[in-house]
Amino acid sequence: MQYSKLGHSNLSVSRVCLGTMTWGTQNNQQDVNEQMAHALGCGVNFVDTAEMYSIPPTPESYGATETLIGHWNAANPSRRDEYILASKIAGVGLAWIRDGSAISGETVLQAIDASLARLQTDYIDLYQLHWPNRTSPHFGKHAPGAISFTDVDTAAHSVQMLEILQALDEAVKCGKIRHFGLSDDTPWGVSEYLRLSEKHNLTRVTSIQNEFNLLHAKDWPYMIEQCVHEDVAYLPWSPLASGVLSGKYLNGARPEGSRWSMSARNGFFRDTAPVHEATQAYVDLAKKHGVTPAQLALGWVDQVDGVTSTIIGATSMAQLKDDLSVFEKPLSKELLEEVGELWKRYPMPF
Repeated sequence: MQYSKLGHSNLSVSRVCLGTMTWGTQNNQQDVNEQMAHALGCGVNFVDTAEMYSIPPTPESYGATETLIGHWNAANPSRRDEYILASKIAGVGLAWIRDGSAISGETVLQAIDASLARLQTDYIDLYQLHWPNRTSPHFGKHAPGAISFTDVDTAAHSVQMLEILQALDEAVKCGKIRHFGLSDDTPWGVSEYLRLSEKHNLTRVTSIQNEFNLLHAKDWPYMIEQCVHEDVAYLPWSPLASGVLSGKYLNGARPEGSRWSMSARNGFFRDTAPVHEATQAYVDLAKKHGVTPAQLALGWVDQVDGVTSTIIGATSMAQLKDDLSVFEKPLSKELLEEVGELWKRYPMPF
């Protein structure tokens, strides 16, 4: 396993991060125990979760993933220091989480305490804002005209961000969290938090995690260039585009128990004709080179300059082993060149 520095921190994280959002709905405690043991045994030392999980988000599934991880922590107290644990506070819009309220300094502190209790740990290594209070161009809202930036009250949001940052700084000083990061945010969001932390001598943003994959690479090059030069770790989530790039949804397939066989809060916005056309092309290319479609997609993300650690998720041990294998053997230069040519044909399929 290879490792990278987590932004400006002194933490070293594995090039692959174990995502957990299916734990609690598609995976039970036994699955969690097996995945944690296998991942740690393979050198993975980075685990990402969120208070909102498991997925799909419902009042019943809220906090389920953290609770399962907490049971594992309680059963394996000596192993807590073996891995870097990341979690997130949910943003505005979910009625069953703090009445759907926006993130504030007060709710940050409340959410941290609640997550610590569920996780059965004294500290969270990386605490992230799951999405900003303003609407950001993620989850299928990245086409021109999908959202309006000029309607945003910049000054008001900056005030909110300072309040949030002050609360995060307090949590760092209390030892409840070690670092903070962003998720589903933009270059302006990163820049504003950096500006505020410098101006007010507060904790500095360490990372950002956004969707990044062969079907959705909008963060290259501008966001990733900023992360490199500002020493902010870039953590791609959904490197398989919610499983699409595995090829399992081709020709209208909906495997039982898969994400697309369940309801989706934001709809199946990745389910477009260009997506399936692009996916078929990548699947065919993977077959030609003797790798699985998942290995091709994950290997491509891992080799992108500026990527710190790729967040993967698996509903079975077989999937987890397949996903981890690509981080042991990089894709060939020839295959990457062919992937690059395909990508030019399908730069924005959803």
